[in-house]
Amino acid sequence: MAKAKSAFVCTECGAEYGKWQGQCTSCQEWNTLSEVRLASARPGNGATSSGRGGYAGDHSRQIVDLGQVDLSEVPRLTSTFAEFDRVLGGGLVPGSAVLLGGNPGAGKSTLLLQTACKLAQHRRIVYVTGEESLSQVAMRAHRLQLPTQGLKMLAETSVETILAVAEREKPEILVIDSIQTMHLEDISSAPGGVAQVRESAAALTRFAKQTNTVLLLVGHVTKDGTLAGPKVLEHMIDASLLLEGGADSRFRTLRGQKNRFGAVNELGVFAMLEQGLKEVKNPSAIFLSRQEEQAPGSLVMVVWEGTRPILVEVQALVDESALGNPRRVAVGVDQNRLAMLLAVLNRHGGLFTGDQDVFLNVVGGVKVLETSADLAVLLAVVSSLQNRALPRELVVFGEVGLSGEIRPVPSGQERITEAAKHGFLRAIVPRANAPKKPPKGMEVIAVDKLSDALDAL
Repeated sequence: MAKAKSAFVCTECGAEYGKWQGQCTSCQEWNTLSEVRLASARPGNGATSSGRGGYAGDHSRQIVDLGQVDLSEVPRLTSTFAEFDRVLGGGLVPGSAVLLGGNPGAGKSTLLLQTACKLAQHRRIVYVTGEESLSQVAMRAHRLQLPTQGLKMLAETSVETILAVAEREKPEILVIDSIQTMHLEDISSAPGGVAQVRESAAALTRFAKQTNTVLLLVGHVTKDGTLAGPKVLEHMIDASLLLEGGADSRFRTLRGQKNRFGAVNELGVFAMLEQGLKEVKNPSAIFLSRQEEQAPGSLVMVVWEGTRPILVEVQALVDESALGNPRRVAVGVDQNRLAMLLAVLNRHGGLFTGDQDVFLNVVGGVKVLETSADLAVLLAVVSSLQNRALPRELVVFGEVGLSGEIRPVPSGQERITEAAKHGFLRAIVPRANAPKKPPKGMEVIAVDKLSDALDAL
């Protein structure tokens, strides 16, 4: 009997090695190599290929001039959710593979079930569930009051069986819930392992490319919020989306981390109700549900998410510390950046916070990933430190440099216009972002340095 071949695969990046070693030389991580058995290659069996080549048929092997490539717009299928379509870049693209990740209870299966039930009324859809029984899915659809006629359901974890059913049914959209439960017969490792996830995703993605089918995959996340499984999984698919929001939060945010057919870091906002997820068409309105009496440390800033501005409220609490090492806690922004901004405030603003605990929170569970929140964070800290409330009609944005300068941010005019639509009357912005003609009824204060912004207050 021939000896079964094996390889050692990194669980972080998917790199393969012939023998075990302590450190992965590709991603520099330690103790991440795990042994997997390799299936023997058989002619005509493409199920266990790693997904290199052959996706688009024989015509893709022909050499063509780049100028002769057809630039006609790829037709898209609507998901029936405007916020979902926004994150996807305009809708579902035939032949694309989309990976939807999120924490348990975030609403991944709910969102895809709502989409599938609505689209099944006029399109062919196959929904494969590997984690729940058909009765459980049917009970959820009944509880959400969704139309159930027309949606083809399959409770299966074998990729070979799923592909055979898909070839027979020829669906326009194929939903896999979830990729961590799928397995191939030729791979000896357990479902959810590096080899099973990688090869199962490769086989399903190849089928989607060859048949022009929209493939929607559900993926689990680890405790640090990253997608579980090999890193190569994120390279195989065309779009990687992350549904964020805890079980105690009413709102869910859908953020695009990778998208070959649209903008990256696009944000969609949903509200979790008894009838399932409902899209929020004006996110600024829900993030600005403020109290009538303005409290110290509260300020509104304008952040840019994908292709639109969103107004969110940042709150700061500065209190005298009883510890030798004061605490720095940031929710929604980078904690290291908060420490850096406090140092800038001390050096160039003349305000010392080394003996104070500083707590920062972005209201609504929004994660701010850009630097335009720097100036708003510092002014909110100053407001709490001085125990003086800022005007309700004030909005702020701008990046703060280490030398105390206020740097411009992209799309400054659009941010000011969005703030004016919501009734804000004053704005403190970088001088390079100040418009030549401010919106009617709004006073725009342009600043060059942090000291200018403090004086403007």
